[in-house]
Amino acid sequence: MRAESLEQTGQLARWRQQVAEKAKALQDELVEFSEKLHAHPELGWEEHQAAEWTAQLMEKHGFTVERHYLGFPTAMRAVYGNGAHRVGLMAEYDALPGLGHACGHNIISATSCAAAIALAQVADEAGLQVQLYGTPAEEGGGGKIELLKRGAFQDLDLALMAHPAPVDSAQANPYAVAHHHVEYRGRAAHAAAYPEQGINANDAFIVAQVALGLMRQQLPAGTRVHGIQTNGGQAPNAIPGKTEGRWYVRAQNLVELEELETRVERCFEAGAVATGCELEITPESEPYSEFRTDLRALAIYQRHAQALGRRFDAPAEQATMNRASTDMGNVSQVVPAIHPYIGLGCYPISNHQPEFASECVGPAANQAIHDGSIALALTSLDYLIAEADFPAAQGPQA
Repeated sequence: MRAESLEQTGQLARWRQQVAEKAKALQDELVEFSEKLHAHPELGWEEHQAAEWTAQLMEKHGFTVERHYLGFPTAMRAVYGNGAHRVGLMAEYDALPGLGHACGHNIISATSCAAAIALAQVADEAGLQVQLYGTPAEEGGGGKIELLKRGAFQDLDLALMAHPAPVDSAQANPYAVAHHHVEYRGRAAHAAAYPEQGINANDAFIVAQVALGLMRQQLPAGTRVHGIQTNGGQAPNAIPGKTEGRWYVRAQNLVELEELETRVERCFEAGAVATGCELEITPESEPYSEFRTDLRALAIYQRHAQALGRRFDAPAEQATMNRASTDMGNVSQVVPAIHPYIGLGCYPISNHQPEFASECVGPAANQAIHDGSIALALTSLDYLIAEADFPAAQGPQA
């Protein structure tokens, strides 16, 4: 039956109502699920509890679950229905070192699970197949990229998720990013008695950071270079023989990122040349891509979110979480996708701050799960069924 006929008979309206009512009915259960994830944060590739709890939740609601999906111990996929229209909702559940769920991935998981379960209520009638993906290691590990390499997501007609932020922002415009582990190896020595015998690996890092700081003046707009030194030595009276750090390089797209990476690597090479240390730079994941937004899906999401009372008129300086890099960008290069940000109303508190972790449980977080799950579910239904006869409008790479 064509979309026009479904509208005329009122079937679409009934499906929308069923989906929204189911999402609302799930609220208490999904808030409890979100709070459990929040109370037990796990780092990327170590989300064993989170993956299992997600699997159990989806099985409880009739989904067929694949644990250890595609060979990854903390990835999972839950599937409901055999329809021709396939939607994939992403559940991220990794936390940040030392900060717990300060990016709100507990909210993402609860929102996507609720949307998937709600859609399952009409999947058989509407000709849907609903897929819920538990995707590990978004925080620098590139979990979705690794899943893509093994064939995940590529049969989807739409992939989507909603990410918490200080304020609502509809369209993702993330930087492409490369993540690197940097290590200098020198030679330890007593800093007072035998300093001439040392090769100072900490000095190498200092030289590199000075070079990076000076280079920033000549960097093009829309680029970022930042990182931390994770090991600067063990004792002040011992010349460090080994130092380590983690550094991120961001640019508008993968092409610009590759050019910038070369310049950054030369700064680290300068540290090695100046001190005589050995240098090893190791990628922590494959680069995260810029995002390709499906504009039709985004317009549908925005319409439903606004109907729920969401507003997209926050000042531009408050809405910059949409520039945060994500491995969902790589998924968007393969299938139609959106990645809107759902606000907790907490600006100037923002993601990756301890205070934001506190905001990711409580009334604002619960409202985000409620609104986000309904908006994502109705977006999926309208995109795949109600507007299936209309051509998709692919947005430009952002």
